[in-house]
Amino acid sequence: MIYPNREAAGRALGGVLEHLRAADPLILGLPRGGVPVAVAIRAVIGGDVDVLLVRKLGVPWQPELAMGAIGEDGVRVLNADVVRSTGVSPAEFAEIEELERAELERRRQVLRSAAPIPLKDRTVIIADDGMATGATAAAACEIARMHEPRRVVVAIPVSSPEALQRIRALADEVICPLIPRHLGGVGGVYRDFHQLDDDEVVALLTESR
Repeated sequence: MIYPNREAAGRALGGVLEHLRAADPLILGLPRGGVPVAVAIRAVIGGDVDVLLVRKLGVPWQPELAMGAIGEDGVRVLNADVVRSTGVSPAEFAEIEELERAELERRRQVLRSAAPIPLKDRTVIIADDGMATGATAAAACEIARMHEPRRVVVAIPVSSPEALQRIRALADEVICPLIPRHLGGVGGVYRDFHQLDDDEVVALLTESR
């Protein structure tokens, strides 16, 4: 299966999430790539859209490989296997975390034009454009749980089997139509997987609100 773009992937997920339409869900896109997915899900099942700010902590010499993730409310999730296998030192880890904390704050100022929509007692759908290690989605689940939602659902167009197993232990439900045995990279299942900029994300959020 190849998705034309993130919007098409979101619409496909929306079709599988029809059973949540009556719950008036709050769909949280993980910036940047998860936002068009979240907006497309909402177009199918309704509800509200917001962002949940998280940042992957990439291995210094292989940034796409997550050694952990950080998020709002001081959440940090560690990928101990990756840290151990790559030999990343505590000083290197701390340096990356400091840089990503600064970027997280910058994105908060740019992408949050209003107060976050409260998660308490809502059915929350966390959406991203794919999972390789699951570290970012794991951080998102931790943040969401802190705000006492009624239910946490993770909706992902594509995932590695390992990441899916990890997230199933953290969410009440996980929706993922495509689970390749060997995921070479999330972008490989999209025809259009361009890097979104802040303006695109802000425009999508403004339109959806």
